[in-house]
Amino acid sequence: MAQRVLENRRILLTGASRGIGRELALELARQHTRLLIVARSEQDLSELVTELVSLGAASAESLAGDVTDPEFRASIIEHIGREWRELDMLINNAGVSAHGRFARHDEQVLRQIMEVNFFSATELTRLALPLLANGQDPLIVNVCSILGHRGMPHNSEYSASKFALRGWSEAIRTELHSRGIEVLVVSPGTTDTEFFDHLLTKTDSLPWGKQKGISPEAVARQVRRAMQLRRSEIYPNWRGRLLVAVNRWMPKLVDRVMNRFG
Repeated sequence: MAQRVLENRRILLTGASRGIGRELALELARQHTRLLIVARSEQDLSELVTELVSLGAASAESLAGDVTDPEFRASIIEHIGREWRELDMLINNAGVSAHGRFARHDEQVLRQIMEVNFFSATELTRLALPLLANGQDPLIVNVCSILGHRGMPHNSEYSASKFALRGWSEAIRTELHSRGIEVLVVSPGTTDTEFFDHLLTKTDSLPWGKQKGISPEAVARQVRRAMQLRRSEIYPNWRGRLLVAVNRWMPKLVDRVMNRFG
């Protein structure tokens, strides 16, 4: 099958104001796409829109709001229906985390992480499906995590949300095949972003310390390439790929290593 064309494709990207989302917006702008970027910070989005246009985006606009709000999700879809009538690509990138033992957190931490990382993606996708079904070579990109393959201590809620996102992505990939909508799962490992500077809560420091990560620019380039090559899942960080492989074939070994940090 031929590579997917990105030029002039209409793309909705959530969590676009920083980290992987921001770099992915910049990378896609260089491909002359038409971008609608979403995040909570109106100022950050406004500045990014200017940068996207300067890099060659065919068009760029933004909507500021909370993707966990059903009314805001509906307003995004209404905007797309009014301005574009169709949608070619949806990139669910918005995410949040918390550090600490599960027993030290309350129910609200898990619920909020699931709302941002899982339910906002599933429900925005549900609303967007009619627009995607009429789009050109439509694609859904769900930014997951290596922790969606192997749960990690002190990241239990985040791991749960990413397992859910990956499982749901695999299920809908089959359901949407007959409608011509493809699904790409992106499972990065540690990435050098400010993601961990915006935790919901931090009751413990990660016992393994700061890990060297891949740059968000490198992740964005790999995601863009995977979109073009019609991949179903990618692992941008080699350490993440290694962990997935070892956990698949020697899960007890990984358990013993993880037990040191529990």
